[in-house]
Amino acid sequence: MTPGINRAKTWILIAALGGLFVIVGQLLFPNGNGALWGLGIALAFNFAMYWWSGSIAVRSTRSKPVTESEYPQLYRTIRELAQARQMPMPQVYVSEMMQPNAFATGRNPSNAKVAVTKGILQILDEQELRGVLAHELSHVANRDILVGSIAAAIGTAITFLTRFAFFFGGDDDEGGNPLVLLAAWLLAPIAALLIQMAVSRSREYQADESGAYLSHDPLALARALEKLEQTARQVPAPASVSPAQAHLFITNPMASLRGRGVLSLFSTHPPTAERVARLEAIASGGTQPGPIG
Repeated sequence: MTPGINRAKTWILIAALGGLFVIVGQLLFPNGNGALWGLGIALAFNFAMYWWSGSIAVRSTRSKPVTESEYPQLYRTIRELAQARQMPMPQVYVSEMMQPNAFATGRNPSNAKVAVTKGILQILDEQELRGVLAHELSHVANRDILVGSIAAAIGTAITFLTRFAFFFGGDDDEGGNPLVLLAAWLLAPIAALLIQMAVSRSREYQADESGAYLSHDPLALARALEKLEQTARQVPAPASVSPAQAHLFITNPMASLRGRGVLSLFSTHPPTAERVARLEAIASGGTQPGPIG
């Protein structure tokens, strides 16, 4: 998925859900201004997430900026990959989290942040870590970070709007239908979550493919994913990491959201086994990575 397609996808998502705000607001407050208030809240969330999502992410994961003298190998690998991808050197962070994971955030390649946890530095070898970092830099280059931030903001806005309507709508005889309010309370947050998760899963497949192409070692990334999956089940994410941030990471840090069948709809990431199978197909020549430009 090219950056241009991702940008278009972002604006289509905003426009479609903006329309949803208007419809829901009209249903909940047929004689009021609920739709306008809801749309205003959604715009405020989007603005805040666009400008500050990176800072929020690094704070909540206890990530701190590190220097090249502290982590020379990490810097060297990121710099080599960034140069190969013809993008600016991102800011480098290390999280105190012992759960092995990594994420990238920021509005665009010019202000991107790449963070790894202390846990991941302990269990991956150099080639596996290179594959993970190539995956994260692919997210940056493909503008996936902005798409994910917008989806998260819209999901939060939908949930806030419907709960606001539930508590404050329908106080008089001409107010909203209680059944409509209850349906909105139950279904709108689920719909918002499904939208966010679907966007995230498609991004992960593409970042795996682009990362395999960038690192020239799809099997190293496959091995890294398997190690991260196995270890994450034993080392939970800290309480400071919320489900709304799960889509940022290379593997889902929220073990309770993993599952198969219907439960997989609520997973921020595709099943690790499927991701590994795709990477193995790339390595064997069965699937060729697409262009990353």
